Amino acid sequence: MALFHFHVTQVKRSAGQSAIASAAYRSGEKLYSEYYGEVSDYTHKGGVVCTDILLPPQAPAEYRDRTTLWNAVEKVERGKKAQLAYSFDIALQNELSLDENIALARQFVSEQLVSRGMIADFAIHQPDKKDGGIPNPHFHILCPIRSVEESGKWGCKQRRVYRLDEEGNRIIGKDGKPLFDAVPTTDWGSPETLEHWRAAWAAMVNAKFEEKGLTCRIDHRSYERQGNDLLPTIHEGVAVRQMEAKGITTDKGDLNRWIKAAWNLLRDIRKKITTLTNWLKAAKEELSRPQAPDLASLLTAYYSGRNAGAWSQKARISNLKHFSETVNYLTDNHISSLEDLEVRLAVHSDRTEAVNASMKAMSARKKELEDLLRYADLYRETKPIYDELKGIKWKGRREKFETEHERDLKMFHMASRKLEKHRTPAGKIPAQAWRQELAALQQKYRAEYERYKPMRDDLMKMLRVKNCVDTVLRQQEQTQEKRRRIER
Repeated sequence: MALFHFHVTQVKRSAGQSAIASAAYRSGEKLYSEYYGEVSDYTHKGGVVCTDILLPPQAPAEYRDRTTLWNAVEKVERGKKAQLAYSFDIALQNELSLDENIALARQFVSEQLVSRGMIADFAIHQPDKKDGGIPNPHFHILCPIRSVEESGKWGCKQRRVYRLDEEGNRIIGKDGKPLFDAVPTTDWGSPETLEHWRAAWAAMVNAKFEEKGLTCRIDHRSYERQGNDLLPTIHEGVAVRQMEAKGITTDKGDLNRWIKAAWNLLRDIRKKITTLTNWLKAAKEELSRPQAPDLASLLTAYYSGRNAGAWSQKARISNLKHFSETVNYLTDNHISSLEDLEVRLAVHSDRTEAVNASMKAMSARKKELEDLLRYADLYRETKPIYDELKGIKWKGRREKFETEHERDLKMFHMASRKLEKHRTPAGKIPAQAWRQELAALQQKYRAEYERYKPMRDDLMKMLRVKNCVDTVLRQQEQTQEKRRRIER
């Protein structure tokens, strides 16, 4: 089954990560970090089938060596919480051969990344599935966040853009210094660029599918943007998949299993509603003829016919039991005609869509809370740097500190802006309340699933009524056809 997975994160020291260790893991090599004085050895790692480093024209040729490249990155990034590299994790397709997947990956890296001036260290992974599970071919890309200048030296991540008044003069802040914005020197980290990359990868894969005459396609858009009612699952990641493969259940695995079960149940309910709706329309036309029998008469005729052909007392008792259950269902729910059945079906249809809308709303709120908590974590991580900056009084030292920590300070201000309208009246970030709401929402999310089950059970009983009526009408039609033949 064709699938789309395209995830981009950052390798950063603030998360305890190392560019050398990340490169060693992805390439399955043994690399030495001059920054930490440590060796990262992943030569035992299996499933790495292809690695390469592609350079833009201005990059030094020695960066084709993985150890040289990433030690240079670690050296130029002096901050204790520096962002080191962009990390891409992209799914390849089981419908394509290994050579075709490698060619697609190389084409994407060359056309979309290297052409923008990015250095790209990529590795194709195809882990062995000893248990006969579905293969998971994918590729990783590591790209330094800093660009390389025409001189071959590392460039700056950001530049200052001073704020100007209407006359073009710099605006001075309360501290007597010109106000400025830290603007990235590249567009590599922008949401628009990420969207372009995702769309480009989907287009390349789909073009290959079409070239091979395959009907499957992938789509980089979310289910909501596609207009698809599917409930989205969450990304599990390598560690979770490995634990699940060993029989160790995880929260993410349990949630995804529940989401898939909920969607399957919703799809089954909708299918039954469609079947009954179409049948009701056709049956009403058939029973709208003069002297049409009611449901009770049709059911009596159906079970009388079954008993007449029953081979044993046990079969007749079973027929009587089913007849009694069906009649009791109709009686308990005040259903005596197809119109009554149609009304009850409409109620189920409305309830089904209401539950689905509720689950989608909770899913949206869940995503909002997860985003807020991510900003809260980012705020907490970068605030010490901002506080340290405020404590520096000497101008030269302050400007040097700002230059060294430009990206961290930018992340702090961005997180602060995102959280501003969500603060409490006392100015605090209610992260604990968000975590509690998220936990409660996940429980409620699961509880909604239970509302599907009674509807499906009721629809099963309605389908039994449908089968009975269909059988009687078919028998009546056969009897009338015999009479017409005799009369001719």
